[in-house]
Amino acid sequence: MEQALQQKLEEIGFSDHLPFFHKRDPGYTMALSELPAYVQEVEALRERYPGIRIKLGIEADYFPGQEAETEKLIKSHPFDFILGSVHFIDGWGFDMPEEEKNWEGKDVNRVYRDYFGLLRQAAQTGMFDIIGHTDLVKKFGHRPAGPLGREIEETAAVFRKAGVAVEINTSGLRRPVREIYPAAAILGVYRRFGIPIVFGSDAHAPEEVGKDFDKAVSHARAAGYSEALVYGKRRVIGTYAF
Repeated sequence: MEQALQQKLEEIGFSDHLPFFHKRDPGYTMALSELPAYVQEVEALRERYPGIRIKLGIEADYFPGQEAETEKLIKSHPFDFILGSVHFIDGWGFDMPEEEKNWEGKDVNRVYRDYFGLLRQAAQTGMFDIIGHTDLVKKFGHRPAGPLGREIEETAAVFRKAGVAVEINTSGLRRPVREIYPAAAILGVYRRFGIPIVFGSDAHAPEEVGKDFDKAVSHARAAGYSEALVYGKRRVIGTYAF
């Protein structure tokens, strides 16, 4: 919180990872038993820091076949926003450093197609308000051999129909790819389809809170955006211009 105040942020949203149902991974997400304490801690921060708007969010991984369990858990707490994301393809954590070796021998184009297919499925569930870091698959610098414009356009069309926003996420600048999520070409397609945006720093350490937001704003402006959404109690409650 102190870093958020130093950055002169007017609002901050917490979005820790929703517990997994199929396994426990303390290095990645909290245990199911810890979720109530997370909610209480964020609510306590609202009392402690009245000078900044604090939103209670959660990042929920999309796993095909676990929609009912995920939705039930999401609805059990008073979240302001749900950030949907894809980090796994058929059980493979493609963005995890310890799993990077498994990129070897992969058909990169196929990985990208599978990834964007899962993003579309996630949006179509209706469980998520925002889809996070929508080209996370590039994290380690693996690029498809050819253009995937059709995949991106199909994904944008699904996002528009589902009514989700997309996140401009600055953490890619701190990863091997050294690029904001999503890339400029993808963000331009989202803009053309009228997909709204939010900003996120995906901070895993205090010093990363709000990091590179100036670059994120420039990235958004270059794509033709001039405002971002504000959420509260799972609804869009306003916008702010930049």
